[in-house]
Amino acid sequence: MTTTPGSNAEQIEFWNGEAGASWAKRQQRMDALLAPISDAVIAAARCEGSDRVLDIGCGCGETSLRLAGSGARVTGVDVSEPMLNRAKQRAGEERSAATFVLADAATAALTADHTLLFSRFGVMFFAAPTAAFANLHGALRSDGRLCFVCWQPPQNNPWIMTPMLAARPLLPPQPTPDPHAPGPFAFAEPDYVRTILTGAGFTKVEIDPFTAALVLGNDVESAVEMVCDVGPLSRSLANVDATTRAAVVGVVRHALQANTTPRGVALGAACWIVRANA
Repeated sequence: MTTTPGSNAEQIEFWNGEAGASWAKRQQRMDALLAPISDAVIAAARCEGSDRVLDIGCGCGETSLRLAGSGARVTGVDVSEPMLNRAKQRAGEERSAATFVLADAATAALTADHTLLFSRFGVMFFAAPTAAFANLHGALRSDGRLCFVCWQPPQNNPWIMTPMLAARPLLPPQPTPDPHAPGPFAFAEPDYVRTILTGAGFTKVEIDPFTAALVLGNDVESAVEMVCDVGPLSRSLANVDATTRAAVVGVVRHALQANTTPRGVALGAACWIVRANA
């Protein structure tokens, strides 16, 4: 996929590499992990059969397919070809009317006929977020609406912090990141999100907290695999040597063991559900 000035070239490269392939390979597990959050944001969107939906950062298609189940016309857009290939495969298997487009929603030319812009964790990666949301605002009808979910700060998310704190002493020091840099926690501050959306033309912005327990795996070993291979530690472990990785896996295993429940290894998660009007 080609990029244009203002596009998310770094994110496009990342999600078309091992990260996108890993998510596609583990699609069922990732959708099961995020199911409580998916349920909440889909309910908040109040999608109806008359809606024309753009699912931004649709990934492997879970939310697009569910929204299309209401009878709505749904287009899922993402920068990751491996994940979109999985989404298209699923649409064929389920005989869904949802369609999928490989594009950067930040800069893509979008038709202005949508009634709902939707996203599950797909809008925090824009290099220029206000400009990206202005482009998305142009895809809405005058009576349209926006609904997405994003993460609260890392310290509010034990499912992320528990393995990361266990592993940190064994990993090379990391620079302090820009809290607003493209990434999972770029929208952790509600006031920042509100400023972006109002600057892009949206009105009546509402930001509500949502918390849930996420089951990382049916047992400790599957939970360790998830957090190390595709979850919170995947980037940190991508370039470490085998000895360091083995040590990290050991301390993470011990940390997760303490969170075993009858449902599996479960830890808390905290998000913001954001809604706005055109």
